Amino acid sequence: MTAEFSNKIAIVTGGAKGLGKSFSLEFARRGAHVICADIDPSAAQELIRNAADFPGRIHFVEANLGEAAGCDRIADAASSLGGLDVLCNNVGIQPPASWVPAHELPDEVWDAILTVNLKSYFWMVKRCVPLLKRRGGGVIINTASVQGLQSQKGAAAYAASKGGVITLTKQLALEYAADNIRVLAIAPGTFDTPLLQDVSKGIADKTYMQRLRNAYPMKRFGRPEELAQVVAFLAGRGASFMTGECIIVDGGIMAQGGWAQ
Repeated sequence: MTAEFSNKIAIVTGGAKGLGKSFSLEFARRGAHVICADIDPSAAQELIRNAADFPGRIHFVEANLGEAAGCDRIADAASSLGGLDVLCNNVGIQPPASWVPAHELPDEVWDAILTVNLKSYFWMVKRCVPLLKRRGGGVIINTASVQGLQSQKGAAAYAASKGGVITLTKQLALEYAADNIRVLAIAPGTFDTPLLQDVSKGIADKTYMQRLRNAYPMKRFGRPEELAQVVAFLAGRGASFMTGECIIVDGGIMAQGGWAQ
């Protein structure tokens, strides 16, 4: 694997597990200094061990993205390394308690999801755009979801947060295009991650996950490393004329549409 991101600095929020883990590993494999921001030190240490032989290096910052102070620590870490080239706003939560009709959703659960899944992205942009400018530009990649484009019952807060990410991405792309900062979103379908296991716990119908898997034209869920390849492409030279877009990576589920199920 070429060290395409040699001497580049990347931040991945929620970077120690799930999709974020695959992003952190991919950037390190391609030579980047990766600031992995997460609330789980043990997962981060395992990640660092897994990347020990890679051209790049992973730096762990323990941070709660539900708090502005956590975002401060992440940005400070990037500043100490010399700035920033790639910001991956990836952190996201979808707790089992959120899988209820909107009128039954506790305010505190709504607030937690919108803060982590959307407001933290704004907080990170606010702190990191000056760092990107210091390096002459860069890339912001926001993890949205197909649920920000189409939704289902019982996901009011999560769907709202991911729809907000998509719209915010388009606005930021316009805001910073003249600063050589590209802004893109990815909309994953269902990927095999710890978050998926959390979601399955919140759904009473225990046949749902198998039915969902069968609904995909490819008859499987995505693998995190597949999405990491897309993220690396979007952050790299090959996507240099792409900004303001939401790239769907979903094994064909959106092409199929609900009528076909």
